[in-house]
Amino acid sequence: MHSQEKIKQIILPLIHSKGKRYKKFKNVFARKAKLNEMICTITHDGKETTNCANAGDFIIKNQTKAKEEYILTPQKFRSRYAFIKRAKEGYSEYEPKGRIHAIEVTKRLLSKFNVKTRFYFEAAWGSKMVVKEKDFLVCPLQGEEVYRIARKEFFETYRKES
Repeated sequence: MHSQEKIKQIILPLIHSKGKRYKKFKNVFARKAKLNEMICTITHDGKETTNCANAGDFIIKNQTKAKEEYILTPQKFRSRYAFIKRAKEGYSEYEPKGRIHAIEVTKRLLSKFNVKTRFYFEAAWGSKMVVKEKDFLVCPLQGEEVYRIARKEFFETYRKES
């Protein structure tokens, strides 16, 4: 498994030279996390990663077919989403304001990790995250972390900036 630092060393230069900018267009549901709440992020193609919530964190539920959930720190949450309205089951609806740089995972990119179809790396929160061919590796515009977005969910939630 590759560390987050190693992934950033390899992927950030590629994202900045060959990647494109995208904006998240689909609203999300979010709620305050319970301390030590475990979230397993499951996309349409299976388990992506897990994370354990700290005090003040938020659980985000994407409005995709998979309805995948993930955890964000309060700082990341506030920088990426704006409140719209209260929703059901303790959630509220938020509009995304974040933008990312992204690059598609190709066979050529996979070869940099000496693999043919997938590899794993340490996400910014310390858990193992899978990356598969045709997924997207992304980073916020500030470049503080790299994470994976599964292909199907990527196109359900992001549009290329013009």
